[in-house]
Amino acid sequence: MPRRSAGVLLFRRTSGVVEVVLAHPGGPFWAKKDAGAWSIPKGEYEPDEPALDAARREFAEELGMSVPDGTVIDLGEITQKGGKIVTAFAVEADLDVSGAVSNTFEMAWPPRSGVLQSFPEVDRVEWFPLDVAREKILAAQQPFLDRLP
Repeated sequence: MPRRSAGVLLFRRTSGVVEVVLAHPGGPFWAKKDAGAWSIPKGEYEPDEPALDAARREFAEELGMSVPDGTVIDLGEITQKGGKIVTAFAVEADLDVSGAVSNTFEMAWPPRSGVLQSFPEVDRVEWFPLDVAREKILAAQQPFLDRLP
């Protein structure tokens, strides 16, 4: 059974330009990657959890703040290269993400060192205009940008 992930794509309109919030994955593997590395704030969930509940939980874990109030728009699903199915929801709202603080994960680093280090799940969160977001976001997630109203 494929792994499932859900997330929220926050968007706003500033002077007629649509902007979206994207998250850059933390940890040493992603440290020097930029274009094609960013993602909507999202995370995995179990089959018995509603996707929207998981999306709200993951947004809060990765940004340290709740999804703002607003109409929830179902953006459907995509399948990433590794087979993971991602469900996304959009909410139109403004949010100051400059103080975003992510949860952390542990991994052995350097590899095979046996030394556990803690890294933020997300190390940066930023607003991007759609044209820039298309360059930053993982290729498989680009359809979510196209599905915004």
